[in-house]
Amino acid sequence: MLTLRTIWIYVGKQFLLWFIIAFLGLLVLVGFIDAIELLRRAAGRDVGIGTVFSMSLLRLPFLSQELAAFSVLFGSIMTFIRLTRRHELVIFRSAGISVWQFLMPALFLAGAIGAAKVTIINPISAFTLAMYEEMEGEHLTNNSSLLELSTGGSLWLRQVGQQGEQAVIYASAVNPDRLVLDRVEVTLLSSENKFEGRIDAARARLGNGAWILFDAWLAMANTVPEFHDQYSLPTDLTPEKIQESFASPDTVSFWELSAFISALEATGFSALGHRLQWNALLAEPFLLLAMVLIAATVSLRFTRHGGVMILAGSGIAAGFSVFVFTEIIHALGLGATLPITLAAWTPAGVTLMLGVSMLLHLEDG
Repeated sequence: MLTLRTIWIYVGKQFLLWFIIAFLGLLVLVGFIDAIELLRRAAGRDVGIGTVFSMSLLRLPFLSQELAAFSVLFGSIMTFIRLTRRHELVIFRSAGISVWQFLMPALFLAGAIGAAKVTIINPISAFTLAMYEEMEGEHLTNNSSLLELSTGGSLWLRQVGQQGEQAVIYASAVNPDRLVLDRVEVTLLSSENKFEGRIDAARARLGNGAWILFDAWLAMANTVPEFHDQYSLPTDLTPEKIQESFASPDTVSFWELSAFISALEATGFSALGHRLQWNALLAEPFLLLAMVLIAATVSLRFTRHGGVMILAGSGIAAGFSVFVFTEIIHALGLGATLPITLAAWTPAGVTLMLGVSMLLHLEDG
């Protein structure tokens, strides 16, 4: 006699197997396409094949995050197809097991996958993606400027000149509206990372092609310090480049996002993207639960009529629709058209309610 525990273990194993197959298949396919794109971008540049291969590997954890929802959807569809075509669902129902009961192991595992993605995979992805972006800036985009914030609102900025010389800028406070830095310290380095001098200024303002430092003391190596009412330090930075130089939401670990948002807002810069990322990660397990319900709705509806091709197309259409809907809602949130919390949670909430209502209609209606 079938017990509920036996059914849960069986369905759970089937779901986990098909999820892994779908996940690895999609990851290999997308990783291969991404590697080809990197090779195309590296064409004509002095970039070795080993470097391109390393960059491609560093992006894999990030790509795996993007594929989690699709893998859960396709893994669920294949699980339910198998159960239906082998008439195992009929046996479950004859044992008094409802559709909600045999969905429980898939729902539990999907939620666990979502939690693991947020708490484990995301930090790994953030670390490797930050390494990838650093290599991308060095080998593909020639953008080597780095910017870092502290929790107190101070700022560290490194800019690289055309000849490879560097300037490491520290400011204890920032006025983002006018891009004015207070209590500035600048360390000047040669292209070989040798110390060349230091500048201490009361404040600095970003002008056209240069930082204008006020009340500045210039101390070059082996020389007597000189005072300047104004001193010009060449730069190719613009306000837009500085805003873009902040760590992107994808390169900040889930565990560090909250502190990074506080540091970003302490300087007065916008943290909309990071707040959206924080809330979207919290909503991720619920989105994966919704994928299981959508897959069950599609699978149970069409396999009863033998429409396997229709089923496959419906599954792809459902996944693509959720992806497009999510991107649109997130774009509205980044544009401040929708509140960030609403923009982050709407895709998961709407998809979850849609899956529940459709399954109720098809199975209990």
